[in-house]
Amino acid sequence: MVYYVVHAIIDDMKRTIFLVDMNAFFVSCEMSRNPDLRGRPAAVAGNPQKRTGIILAANYEARNYGIRTAMTVNQAKLLCPDLLTVSPDHGFYQNKSREVMNLLEEYSPVIEPNSIDEAWLDLTGCESIYESPKAAATLIMEQIRIRIDLSCSIGISENKFLAKMASEMKKPMGITELWISDIQSKMWPLPVTSMYGIGAKTADKLASYGIYTIGDLARTGAEALISIFGKNGLILHQHANGIDNEPVQPSVEDDMKSIGRSVTLPQDIDNLGILRPILMRLSDEVAASARKHHAKGNVVRLNLKFSDFHVINRQETVKSTNSGNDIFMTGYDLLRRNWQPGWSVRLIGITLAGFDQPRASQQLSIFDLTDQSAINASTTDKTISSEEITNQNCSDLDNILDKIKEKHGDGAITRASLIKFKNKAFPGMKSDDQE
Repeated sequence: MVYYVVHAIIDDMKRTIFLVDMNAFFVSCEMSRNPDLRGRPAAVAGNPQKRTGIILAANYEARNYGIRTAMTVNQAKLLCPDLLTVSPDHGFYQNKSREVMNLLEEYSPVIEPNSIDEAWLDLTGCESIYESPKAAATLIMEQIRIRIDLSCSIGISENKFLAKMASEMKKPMGITELWISDIQSKMWPLPVTSMYGIGAKTADKLASYGIYTIGDLARTGAEALISIFGKNGLILHQHANGIDNEPVQPSVEDDMKSIGRSVTLPQDIDNLGILRPILMRLSDEVAASARKHHAKGNVVRLNLKFSDFHVINRQETVKSTNSGNDIFMTGYDLLRRNWQPGWSVRLIGITLAGFDQPRASQQLSIFDLTDQSAINASTTDKTISSEEITNQNCSDLDNILDKIKEKHGDGAITRASLIKFKNKAFPGMKSDDQE
């Protein structure tokens, strides 16, 4: 595509990167279709009727009472007895997310979703179109409010990390610029816990070495951090000094090399039994997307990010498939084989890659045959195995399920094994269709 060439030419220029972060996304989506929630403390929560669910998102009125994500509904009600709770509707949130991403594509073709509710945009080279980066951000924010009835905050910088940091500095409805020249005054005084990529355990470990602020981290030698954290120590040192050379990587569906789904969990999970249904749901979504593109892949890749932000990727080669069950079974086998006691997972993802070309013809199903002569004729040159019959049955079933969901929504039908998790949250769902 032409913009790849243009982007390569301007790589040496000072970049202009936005991070658009939707404010209290889940509950804001609910407020967009239920105005009665506006101006009142409200939250999206798993199984609120039983008062034992987890808060997935709270509006700013609820946050004023101290209500936060991952708090139980029971705890939240103690802080605010009048709190209104709504069960999650992930299909609706994904639709609203697509509306936001489609709008952002009007401003730049180089857009990288970071999660269901935020994305980076590279506006480098578009300076002549807008009066200033802040003017462009103001326009984007206003259009999201008018056309989609949602609010956002926008961070502006010359790289992805600083844009993300800037987006967190003023919420809701904030526009913040954070350039490398600003980091000593705006970022270094902040505690290390406020730095993107640092969790509680990493912060505790840094504190044990006398590192409490981002400035302390920036002034610590890279070699010392590497000796403590391995290669992640170098990343911590670079980020604290405002260095991030990672490009914004757009999703390109017409030359797709992989399809992935990942979820940032509302709280760290150290239990395989809890991760299993999450992985199952993600696998079904990857499979549905592959079938939509008439593609089958022969590589399944498991992605894990832990509480200390350490990341591992494991993959397995399989027979070409776009079956959710095949993807899940392979992914879960990778998870079990590579699992280590004490691991605490922050993000889990599954990816299908190694796509075949679309096939001109389909395998003949035994259930399409109407008489014994047809069966005999079809098996003259090839014997139909029980495995082939099973695979065809699964394929037919997948196609039927796709049609039901397309007509009635993602929540219309689900696996029986996922029913008891129907009200559980899968926040931060990230569509990762890659070229």
